[in-house]
Amino acid sequence: MIDTPYITHSPAQLAAVIHLNIPRATMMQVFGPAVDELLAALASQDITPNGSAFAHHLTMSPDRFDFELGFFVSTPVTAVGRVQPGQLRAAKVARTSARPRNSVCARQSAN
Repeated sequence: MIDTPYITHSPAQLAAVIHLNIPRATMMQVFGPAVDELLAALASQDITPNGSAFAHHLTMSPDRFDFELGFFVSTPVTAVGRVQPGQLRAAKVARTSARPRNSVCARQSAN
């Protein structure tokens, strides 16, 4: 379930990213280890991520995902292994939030 989408301006944000171009079928095997790799690189540089991981899709096709997996950061990251400094450009965006269906059911049953 998602909240009603709205249009807003998103400022440029520094990030630490790993570029992945993978078969769709391997997403479940690749995503978790890449998140762990990002978090280890940030920890080794004493950088705390600002929030949850994000995926910025560059292109999509029926059989592949081409995207940057990353975390927003307050200070630039130094490249190490597959982890690179990145940035999401300022842009006009549509934004929403996803909520698990269980949270709606739990609230309804509590009333």
